[in-house]
Amino acid sequence: MEALRYPVGRFNPTAVTAASERVRLLDSMAAAPARLRAAVQGLSEEQFDTPYREGGWTVRQVVHHVPDSHLNAYIRMRWALTEERPAIKTYQEKAWAELSDARSAPVSVSLDLLDALHARWLLLLRAFDAADYQRVLVHPDWGDMTVETLVRLYEWHGRHHVAHIAALRERMGWN
Repeated sequence: MEALRYPVGRFNPTAVTAASERVRLLDSMAAAPARLRAAVQGLSEEQFDTPYREGGWTVRQVVHHVPDSHLNAYIRMRWALTEERPAIKTYQEKAWAELSDARSAPVSVSLDLLDALHARWLLLLRAFDAADYQRVLVHPDWGDMTVETLVRLYEWHGRHHVAHIAALRERMGWN
């Protein structure tokens, strides 16, 4: 069950990112929308409404969740860059995934949103200097987090959810 839930492994919030690794992380983040789009290419409406694992979200909910989550991260990052140690608000991702748009909207809406969001987000991220990565926000559950940790988290997050869909396709023979 762990492999189905965390197909690329769990996120490690304590890892340190070398400056040389940032380029790879940003390139991976930039590729996330295309990877998600490719992961769902050719799926039927019935397949979009299939849970990626027992007790998990449907593929459709996963696709809608990614831009929901990344929009929150983008705003959090902007707060960290423009305020001193802002306290951020979390959101109820499980409740958001149960809203009508997450359960029934065409995935193309969220895929297009993710394309636009990542285009804008990466313009900001690629303009950072070393000090920007060390800016801090205060997460209510995790405490102090640097922008660098957020970059690593959301690079992981994109790969994590694409892997959910890819693993489901493999198990179901949808390839």
